[in-house]
Amino acid sequence: MIVIKFGGHAMSDAEGLFAKAVQGALDLGEDCVIVHGGGPQIDAALKAANIEPEFKGGFRVTSPEVFEVVQKVLSGQVLRDVVAQLRNAGLNAVGITGRDGGLLIAKKLNNLVNGESADLGQVGEVVRVDKAILDSLIDSGFLPVVSPIATLGDETHEDSNTGLNVNADLAAAAIAGALQASSLIFMTDVPGIYKNWPDTSSLISSIRVSELEAIKGEFTEGMAPKVAACLSAIHAGAHSVRVIDGKDPMSFALALRGIGGTVVLP
Repeated sequence: MIVIKFGGHAMSDAEGLFAKAVQGALDLGEDCVIVHGGGPQIDAALKAANIEPEFKGGFRVTSPEVFEVVQKVLSGQVLRDVVAQLRNAGLNAVGITGRDGGLLIAKKLNNLVNGESADLGQVGEVVRVDKAILDSLIDSGFLPVVSPIATLGDETHEDSNTGLNVNADLAAAAIAGALQASSLIFMTDVPGIYKNWPDTSSLISSIRVSELEAIKGEFTEGMAPKVAACLSAIHAGAHSVRVIDGKDPMSFALALRGIGGTVVLP
């Protein structure tokens, strides 16, 4: 089982290289689940609505007005575009949001990766994944594509009327953990995790989760949630996490062979 976080510039894939790479994984006998992002598309929609984007510690501050835009873009536009892209390439993709069937239940996220408290609005931290939904789709021959919107709730209850915006990396981590994935692959805008970004010589090729835990507070901006997602995935049960450059058409094929980017191991 491989969970793939598809985001960043990798999503503007006119040549369909991502779909070919996923087909390659399926041909190897791997089951796959895709979780998509959509930051650039959300920013464009907020700009059109005259809403200024705001971030704290790499997380998008999500007021009720921002959430409506986020949900519309992710679940209405991006999810459908990704599914169409994959189906046009012959893959039996089906789209589902984290709110459908209670797939993703989340509590409000009130702390940044470094432990600092912050008011992020309608931003969620996944506490429960209904893996039976994904298992059923896969068993029926579908390739699930998940939009990272969750329902407010806890380990036993949910408020179906309230949605939360979940960082796509963290949503992918929760799903990978629930599915005990052999690998979670983050397709992103950089070749991996840098200890001292933007110093390109500081790329980490391999790191144990305990080592990454010890330095997680040193990461800033968008890399902070990604590091948190790597840790979360391993702690939840994923066997490995690999962060790769989604702009490089060969990087995904190499990742399937255990090569390239940054790999995080238990």
